[in-house]
Amino acid sequence: MSKITTELLLERAVPRSTRLRKIETLNLSKLQLKTGDLDPRLFSRLRHLQKLDLSDNLLDKFPNSLTLPDLRVLNCNNNKLEDVTALKQFPLLEELTYENNVYLTLNDDYKVMFLLQNLRLLNGKDITKLANHVRRVNSRKLTSKVTAHWEKFFRDQLPEKYTAEQVKSIKKKFLKSVQTNVVYGPSSLSEFTRWRVKMIAEEFLAYSLGLELNTDPEPEEKMDENEEESTESPREAAEDVGQVVYIYDPLVTVTPSKRKRNHSKPGSGNKRSKSQANTKEEAAVNPRNAEPLHFLQCHSKGNSREDFKTQLWSCVFEPLLDCGARKDPIVSSSRTVATCGGESICLIDCETGTVLKKYKVATEEFFSVAWTTLTMVISNSRKKSHNILAAAGRRGIVKLIHVAADFCYGEIKAHKKPIATVCFSPTRETHLFTASYDKRIALWDIGIPDCDYNFKASQLLVLEALSIPLRIALVPTCSDQYLLAGCEGGCFAWNIKLDKEQKSRPFEAVFQFPDEDGGMTTSHRVDGLAFLNDDVVVSKSSKPGCIYLWSWSRSFDAKGKGCQRTVAAVILAELEWSTTDLSYLTLSTCPAKDYVFCGDEQGSVWMYNLSNYTTAWSSAKGKRTDKRIPPTQILNWPELRANGEQLTEVLINNVVSDPTFTYLVVLTSVNITAIWKKS
Repeated sequence: MSKITTELLLERAVPRSTRLRKIETLNLSKLQLKTGDLDPRLFSRLRHLQKLDLSDNLLDKFPNSLTLPDLRVLNCNNNKLEDVTALKQFPLLEELTYENNVYLTLNDDYKVMFLLQNLRLLNGKDITKLANHVRRVNSRKLTSKVTAHWEKFFRDQLPEKYTAEQVKSIKKKFLKSVQTNVVYGPSSLSEFTRWRVKMIAEEFLAYSLGLELNTDPEPEEKMDENEEESTESPREAAEDVGQVVYIYDPLVTVTPSKRKRNHSKPGSGNKRSKSQANTKEEAAVNPRNAEPLHFLQCHSKGNSREDFKTQLWSCVFEPLLDCGARKDPIVSSSRTVATCGGESICLIDCETGTVLKKYKVATEEFFSVAWTTLTMVISNSRKKSHNILAAAGRRGIVKLIHVAADFCYGEIKAHKKPIATVCFSPTRETHLFTASYDKRIALWDIGIPDCDYNFKASQLLVLEALSIPLRIALVPTCSDQYLLAGCEGGCFAWNIKLDKEQKSRPFEAVFQFPDEDGGMTTSHRVDGLAFLNDDVVVSKSSKPGCIYLWSWSRSFDAKGKGCQRTVAAVILAELEWSTTDLSYLTLSTCPAKDYVFCGDEQGSVWMYNLSNYTTAWSSAKGKRTDKRIPPTQILNWPELRANGEQLTEVLINNVVSDPTFTYLVVLTSVNITAIWKKS
């Protein structure tokens, strides 16, 4: 018969209680308790228990289902514990003591620091900084080593079409090999390292090969009390925002092959003229210079393989820390790209297709991401550069993520309405612009976090727009003075110089473009905007089927002569593009290679090599190119199948290349990230 009864629990409560559900503090020390005495059915009624003392007993382990959802403090001193992994069932645990358990070692300390994300005190010592290192830096290093071990020794052993028996065999070999060969940290922690390596390897195999895992689902980013309710469990929503974890995501099984299309589908949004159909045929005969590499389904809501509805919106390549990213952006990009859509942000290795990290915020829909590099003070007053990722979306909040530490260290409540896009200044690394549906563009100084991630953000400037800003671009030759924005109601320019006292500013110029009737208009939606070089601006959506290239300096100089608020854009050329009337299919540029990219409503990517035109445009009297410039190449959407069905009706929301045009990342309306590589 168990030593623990309802009467005993009520009697040992502090203070004594009449109901189990009211007990918050319980002292069960010095009762000669063994593991079998801890009855899960009885303990499950202690729903509000926060402090539990089990010291001076005979426990050798914990049952796996005690169900104490609110437990914060646990004392297990002077027992016979042999294992600590069952403590993960107490996710809110903040203070833990288990001294004088002779079978527990330093390896067990590291295990509980990893498993208990909220643990602050272990055996009376503050372990916050060490625990952050274990959960983030240690995990990142081991993940990198495990992935590299697979790529080097096992990836090629798996045939393209494999059987369940082959998968089982290679799994067994890989797990044995990786635990033997992946070494990190001191030898005194070898047991912990093998334990983590096995865990990481099993996760990697599960998401890469579709194998089942006998582990709990990965923890989600925690939410603060002001965030909307979600379907996450109460313990996941109980704590402040800030902790993020990496996960691997499944890849979509694809068959890359050219899709045969009928380009004359009914509906105004899909109609193409005869000349445009010819354009696609002519572009297709050009030598292919990009090949499909990976197709990833990594932004699924709840990691569902059935999610082909999440829209993907923004991506940007991570700068390299040792290449002077701000001085020479042409050679400063890694092959790692950050993508966003739905509730998540992913970091992807473009060469291998591996999802390196994933950050989630339930109830959020991310629209934009941007990188900056901050020089931070670390231990002993030493300084080190780190890449920081800013992400924002529907909730109007900017998340600041220290990627190397796997840590969302802060947030800025920038706007009360959704943020459409964000970008950092290329010359001032802490200056962040946020463009919102509240018809304002704000400039923030995000500050530099200290070694404890304390930081102070401040608003420096507010730019008033007449309509919602959709895309923003800093003028390369004067990025501290002028900003361009493509808005729902036109294209505008602001003076952003900070030596002016005015903190809230109207626009200085609005640009006119040709309309469909042959006149000039300022009223049109501009949903694509980027600089091709220091002077040439590329903008889209002044009218269907056309992308304009125009001169910033020659257009804005006209404004200066008469101090006009409305000026005509000096058009240099037009690019031939889809005749769709669908909006928000944005464009991008690769200045180093003189390329423009833009996707369409049929899953195709239009690529324009403009190197033969830029020299003529750069002259002061450069003439407009009379004919529309056709695409150099069009990448057709390949035939993809998911669950045996072909993915159709694919919109290309965004297309971005790295600065050297080695990789091309394509974001779609069907939760697929496509990565192409230049041949």
